[in-house]
Amino acid sequence: MIRFTSDNVTVAAAAGDETGERRIDAIAVPYNVFATVSDGTQVMFRPGSLPVDGKAPRVFMYHDSSKPVGIVAERVDTDEAMLASMKISRTALGDEALVLAADGVMDVSVGVNPTEYDFDDDGRMIVTAAEWQELSLVPIPAFAGATITDVAAAAATEDPDSPQPTEPEKEETEVEATPAPAEAVEAAAVPTAPIPAQAKRNFGMPTAGEYLAAFHIGGDTFRKVNDAFVAAAQSRQSALQAAAGDVLTTDTPGLLPVPVLGPVFEDLNYIRPVVAAVGTRAMPDGGNQKTFIRPTWTTHPSVAAQGSELGAVSATTPVIASNVISKTTLAGQVTLSVQDIDFTSPAAMEIILRDLAGQYMLASDNVAADAITAGASASGSTWTVTANDPSTLIAALYDAATDILSATNFLPDHIFVSPDVWKSLGGQLDADKRPVFPYAAAAGLMGVNGMGSANITQANTFNPLGLNLVADRNFASGTMVVARGTAIEFYEQVKGIMSVEAPATLGRTFSYYGYVATFIADADQVKSIAIA
Repeated sequence: MIRFTSDNVTVAAAAGDETGERRIDAIAVPYNVFATVSDGTQVMFRPGSLPVDGKAPRVFMYHDSSKPVGIVAERVDTDEAMLASMKISRTALGDEALVLAADGVMDVSVGVNPTEYDFDDDGRMIVTAAEWQELSLVPIPAFAGATITDVAAAAATEDPDSPQPTEPEKEETEVEATPAPAEAVEAAAVPTAPIPAQAKRNFGMPTAGEYLAAFHIGGDTFRKVNDAFVAAAQSRQSALQAAAGDVLTTDTPGLLPVPVLGPVFEDLNYIRPVVAAVGTRAMPDGGNQKTFIRPTWTTHPSVAAQGSELGAVSATTPVIASNVISKTTLAGQVTLSVQDIDFTSPAAMEIILRDLAGQYMLASDNVAADAITAGASASGSTWTVTANDPSTLIAALYDAATDILSATNFLPDHIFVSPDVWKSLGGQLDADKRPVFPYAAAAGLMGVNGMGSANITQANTFNPLGLNLVADRNFASGTMVVARGTAIEFYEQVKGIMSVEAPATLGRTFSYYGYVATFIADADQVKSIAIA
């Protein structure tokens, strides 16, 4: 549940009509305006994001469902905001709500469950669709522009000829043990103690929107929401509900026993060696297009010495290629039963969503690795792996570097290898069986060779002949590519988590997705070496 409150209130008190109307009109939510909610998330609603039909939202005091005061009787959607007309019930609490609203004490605060939303580059949530569950009257506002515009409260119709209450009757209504019910706003009892700025309420089970927003923020905010989630889940463990969904409690047996010792053991390292080496570029035009153009040189203009005075000078028509780059959509989904969400501890939802995001990272790195392998041009050189003889390795590396230098006037700065090639590099010895790449912290003992250094605890710390080594399991066996890093371009737009509830099966489906694109700008700067 995400709740938004106003900070700018305009009240116009109306006398009501002879039918006994009890109404509060308000701007429930202004569109295209960011607000900071209680957990620190900044949120903005797009026009049309709140429904105007379906079950009417309830009206509460202080977002407390135990203090209902009415119902949203009318909803009007405009380009600028969602307008609401609240019908206030004829109860003591409803009378109090009308008095406080008319006096300018109260503002409005909407409670929604986002169903479609996105995050911008600054981590702010943009809601495009939501379930509108309630509208509350609160004294301390936060959302600019949600204003009370009119308050109408008419007393119940009375017979003018009926006798008025006498003074003793009035005193009797003031007896604490037998208070008389308020018949109109004018008769509502004024509280003797000041109303607190925000009524303390019990934080129940977080909704999908609250949980995902806190997950995105992380840190102490997520810890508090997760603690509330666990506490609410434990309080509901006596409920009997039908199993449904793709991930059942039987699929996560390690999460069900009590107690559970620590988190699930990590058997995958969610790293992206290739992406980290070449860097990530933002999608052009905010990622709003399916493809984009990346220009490269096909033919450069030429300059040469003039043969004679007034003789023709060098003239070559420059040609620039228009390379069309297509995006690849990477996505994965999982469906959890409500039992798996409610009963597991540690919470299965948190663990599985983190793993889903990690799997996206591995998949995106694999796209970049495949692009390098497919886009590299052959150097024509081969490293024949021979014990105690690194001569063919040195020759192959210099052959590839020479090809790049001759074609482009650049030199390589990276070498991309598969795990088996990384092993062969680290195991290279000279004729005296000393490591060609001296081990870390062994300069005094093994530092007689100067080809580079190595560390068996870190795959990417080699520097063969000064090249930055990138070892990645996404490369096929026997892969070795020498390249200039800036010739490899990786574009990405992470869209994140999307979720939808399935009431018919008591499940909730989550997906994680994003767009990636790769481009080898110049194959002459990316050279492969054969391994024998």
